[in-house]
Amino acid sequence: MRGSDYAELKAFVTIVAHGNFARAAAELGMSASTLSQTIRALEARLGLRLLNRTTRSVSLTDAGERLHARFRPAMIEMEAAVRSVVDARDTPAGTLRVHLPSVAAATFLEPTLGRFHAAYPDIVLDVTIDGAVTDIVEAGYDVGARLGEFLEADMIAVQLGGEQRQLAVASPEYIARYGRPNVPGDLLQHHCINWRQPGGKGLYKWEFLKDNTWFSVAVNGPLIVSHREMALAAAVQGVGIAFWAEDLVRPLIEDGKLVPLLEEWCGTFPGWFLCYPSQRYTPPSLRAFVDFLRRDSRPAETARRNRNGS
Repeated sequence: MRGSDYAELKAFVTIVAHGNFARAAAELGMSASTLSQTIRALEARLGLRLLNRTTRSVSLTDAGERLHARFRPAMIEMEAAVRSVVDARDTPAGTLRVHLPSVAAATFLEPTLGRFHAAYPDIVLDVTIDGAVTDIVEAGYDVGARLGEFLEADMIAVQLGGEQRQLAVASPEYIARYGRPNVPGDLLQHHCINWRQPGGKGLYKWEFLKDNTWFSVAVNGPLIVSHREMALAAAVQGVGIAFWAEDLVRPLIEDGKLVPLLEEWCGTFPGWFLCYPSQRYTPPSLRAFVDFLRRDSRPAETARRNRNGS
């Protein structure tokens, strides 16, 4: 295989991973037009059409499906072999691609960035903050974070922190005007701030616990967001009731800006996990990152207390 052959095939696999020429070109460090020419050259050399392209989407032809199924595992193995040589040194180094939802990033990674860099100055963290549930292997990430309920069976999972809890919260002004819900069913008579997971279509149903049984409530209200930071900001302004991680709403509760509701119905659940694919060789940079966050990361609330000296 010539060097150009491998470059063309890697470009092909990257386009399939992203489903988009522009994003694939950005990852490969080339222009979309150059990438398009590369794929045309590959198709011309093979005498086969590999991709169906429209202005909106990219899909595989039958020939493309067969090539991708055979070449992608081989490419992963070849790149792992190269990484094993490059990383076979005492100091973990290189770029580590990390995919994190905003809550996990704020809770576990942001408070540790300075200490991690001091411990591993030769590791470059390439962090994507994205709430969509993404196939991290297909998208080319080395490691990601998931709630326990979204873990995939074939991934290695390492728990971060302990169990989590979500709280319903509203501003004192909202409560003075509309009153408090006494049971979750009362939320149907209130203004609630809905959340849609990025990339998803349906709205998240608020989950509560009673007598060791979970149940959900489909709420309604004047605002739908895909980033829950906006839901909290709206709740502080009296728009409605929000539902979010206790660690992140607790400071606003302590400041008197929000009031917790339905606490006795808000149960705990398995929290966040780092996850990465099972592989014969784990790069030192990945081992260092996972071990560091498992050992030294602290929930945002603990980090805030330490910064305040209390």
